[in-house]
Amino acid sequence: MPEPSHRPVKTPSASAVEMTELVLPNDTNQLGNLLGGRLMHWVDIAAALAAQRHSNRISVTASVDEMSFLLPVKLGQVVQLRAMVNRAFKTSMEVGVHVDVEDFRTGDIRHVSSAYLTFVAIDEFGRAIRVSEIHPETPEQQQRFEEADARRAHRLKMREISANAEKR
Repeated sequence: MPEPSHRPVKTPSASAVEMTELVLPNDTNQLGNLLGGRLMHWVDIAAALAAQRHSNRISVTASVDEMSFLLPVKLGQVVQLRAMVNRAFKTSMEVGVHVDVEDFRTGDIRHVSSAYLTFVAIDEFGRAIRVSEIHPETPEQQQRFEEADARRAHRLKMREISANAEKR
């Protein structure tokens, strides 16, 4: 079946996802800090939900840009994740995830991590399919939209460098 030539336009806000996770003993290391892998797992889930909300399709992780852990997250604290599609390309989408931690005892909320992930929407046969375009609504969304293009160019360049290195 041929793909329609017109892609509907959606807003970044339409893809927004908010998740809240309580850090339990099984989520921590011997120091009582949240495991980095557990946070990465939560980030991937939040980003996947945003991508799927945008594309109305199952979306799979294609890449994760650098992810830093700015502060430790302790047992009993609450992790708040906010994900949104920054830009949609032909079949892929860049999703930004912002992570805060809340300490219920003090009411303190602090930024602990951010990540950019690329997702590809797939059909029932696992083939990449076109996704809706994005139309930013706010200056902040417009900035993320423009920056996503630069990050994509960097990702593609790194992929090319890696492919050339493998040929040697």
